[in-house]
Amino acid sequence: MIGKLKGVIDSYGDDFVILDVQGVGYHVQCPSRVLQGLPSPGEAATLSIETYVREDQIRLFGFASDLEREWFRMLMTVQGVGAKVALGVLGIMRPTELANAIALGDKAAIARAPGVGKRVAERIATELKSKAPAFADADAGLIQANAAIEDKAAPRPVADAVSALVNLGYGQPQAAAAVAAAQRAAGEDAEASKLIRLGLKELSQ
Repeated sequence: MIGKLKGVIDSYGDDFVILDVQGVGYHVQCPSRVLQGLPSPGEAATLSIETYVREDQIRLFGFASDLEREWFRMLMTVQGVGAKVALGVLGIMRPTELANAIALGDKAAIARAPGVGKRVAERIATELKSKAPAFADADAGLIQANAAIEDKAAPRPVADAVSALVNLGYGQPQAAAAVAAAQRAAGEDAEASKLIRLGLKELSQ
């Protein structure tokens, strides 16, 4: 199995690069964001590779880092997510951005990827929820607060405040972040009305 390729860029296609490794040209499919970050033909490049073997074909997928390749593998474990969808997600989001989106339940961010509808985005967020926090750089307290809201285990004032902000048109991740900040400022026993007021102030900054 091929795990890494180091060579010279030969040419590009719409969703792939031909990487010349000592005279052998490897056809490597990559997320669009990775392709955009590679150098011009004739210049050296290194890609982390995921080898995909089927009875009738062998495909190579290339990534900028081993972490990105690991996220490709995790995405592929989600029901309804194939290579094309996984590449689409990683084409618009870096691994940390994706981890943050999943950890914070930001399904709308995931759904912006080509080929990813609302249902698939929800499955990605749900099925990878337990793995994402380890890769995220979002505030741990915010992740915990958002998880409590998702699981309907948050204190009533917090849940009511987040619901009110969502009803005003804010996304749940943004609403949860604002209410978490409001709660830190107002204290654990703050009522929903105060959390809403402070949350709106936080969102307007």
